[in-house]
Amino acid sequence: MCGRMTNTTPAEAMARLFDASPANDLPDTPNFNICPTHSVAVVTSDGGGRRFRPMRWGFVPKWYKSPTDGPLLINARAETIADKPAFRDACRARRCLVLASGFYEWTKDADGNRLPWYISPKDGGPLIMAGIWQDWGPENMPTFAIVTTGAGPGLDHIHHREPVSLAKDDAAKWLGEAGKGAALLMQAAPQGRFDAFRVDRAVNSNRASGPDLIEPI
Repeated sequence: MCGRMTNTTPAEAMARLFDASPANDLPDTPNFNICPTHSVAVVTSDGGGRRFRPMRWGFVPKWYKSPTDGPLLINARAETIADKPAFRDACRARRCLVLASGFYEWTKDADGNRLPWYISPKDGGPLIMAGIWQDWGPENMPTFAIVTTGAGPGLDHIHHREPVSLAKDDAAKWLGEAGKGAALLMQAAPQGRFDAFRVDRAVNSNRASGPDLIEPI
């Protein structure tokens, strides 16, 4: 799954890389501890081109009376996304790219202590995660969830789920710009795409910050 992430690349550079028009209110970078409900910059596409825009991490179904009216939907399972009432319309019509530098996952030791790992692309490039989005409420608050799938052999020793990560060449297909076939992208990353190493337990706090959070131990 994906429950925390980092972004260390300036927004302007990300926007150029994906040929997207940046909004004026993008979240600040670097951020080494992005948590659910935080604002995250994502890429969307429509007939007018690509946009790089902020959205709340935590997909809010249209029937919620408030953003906290039900479970916080930060992830959407690839295996059921096309059938779940909360996600199926967005899966067909509102897909996005969630851009990050890496994400955290946790294992437990024999005493039940949570041990954080930092996972990032081995090539040093951006982490491009498949997402879905929709506006919610009278003010059309944009919200999103990250699509996850069963973990592949590169990460399954850490957790049984992983975010669907895309190659840059797959971006157009996921966004719906290159015809059909997005469903074929919802699979585990090939072995060797990620580096994964233990980091300090300071990141267990959602208030922690700073580059020391991603230093290997």
